[in-house]
Amino acid sequence: MSDTLFVTGASGQLGRAIINSLLGAQKVAPSRIVAGTRNPGKLADLAAKGINVAKADFDDPSGLEKSFAGSGTVLIVSTDAMDAPGKRLRRHQAAIAAAAKAGAKRIAYTSLPKAENSAISFAPDHLGSEQAVKATGLPYLIFRNSWYAENLFMSLPQALKSGQWYTSAGEGRIAYVPRADQAAAIAGALANPPTTSTTYTLTGTEALSNAEIAVLASEITGKPIQVVNLTDEQLAGSMKAAGMPEPAIPMILSFNVAARAGDLATVTSDVERLSGRKPLSVRDWLTANRAAFAG
Repeated sequence: MSDTLFVTGASGQLGRAIINSLLGAQKVAPSRIVAGTRNPGKLADLAAKGINVAKADFDDPSGLEKSFAGSGTVLIVSTDAMDAPGKRLRRHQAAIAAAAKAGAKRIAYTSLPKAENSAISFAPDHLGSEQAVKATGLPYLIFRNSWYAENLFMSLPQALKSGQWYTSAGEGRIAYVPRADQAAAIAGALANPPTTSTTYTLTGTEALSNAEIAVLASEITGKPIQVVNLTDEQLAGSMKAAGMPEPAIPMILSFNVAARAGDLATVTSDVERLSGRKPLSVRDWLTANRAAFAG
């Protein structure tokens, strides 16, 4: 089996972090890595390190097949194409099919927890992509990534500024995990794959509610936050009044519904097992990013 590792989305934050972990902690030779992206010119620094850079455009299946040729494992890093219904899933399916046609020996994919029944609006895209991976009949690695700690940048800065955090998540908990820790775990599995197809759920070490995170953020920044629990309808109205684009509102609402339902509360030890290190706790992550939040 070829031991080449092809990472799509290599110019994105997760893809780049995975490659950095392959080179760093996993000590994978640059010649074993192929960094795929729609715009290869963005990866000149990786090419300078001896990494092969290839064009990987999910809208060009025939080009993908050529780029994937000779790969041992192809990691399909899920895209954020959600500007048209079904677009994201179609792109993933095209990439997965191209990897299989190209003769890849293993396919890996980045998904989300409880893809079968999560309330998150784009969960069906992930479930359909997982099903497409399994339908190839090839060995697979599926990484169900819990919420990035970095997602807190979408809500906490404004909450710290205004002193109020509007949410309809109630007491729902989320097992936040920093992107770098997820990337380290994925790199560990790619470099040292199991002998059988495996699905991992990559989470933090604890699941916290918004109220618990607000207490931590207040302690670390010295700024008080009051969590204001609203109904989904009230939160939607609040977001609309704040000028949020209407197409984005149902998606943001689904995050709150999913948290309330416990869809993101699962805690596993997969990150530590694959990366060899414990993921950073929310408290430590907030402390490390205090300057960004303190404003």
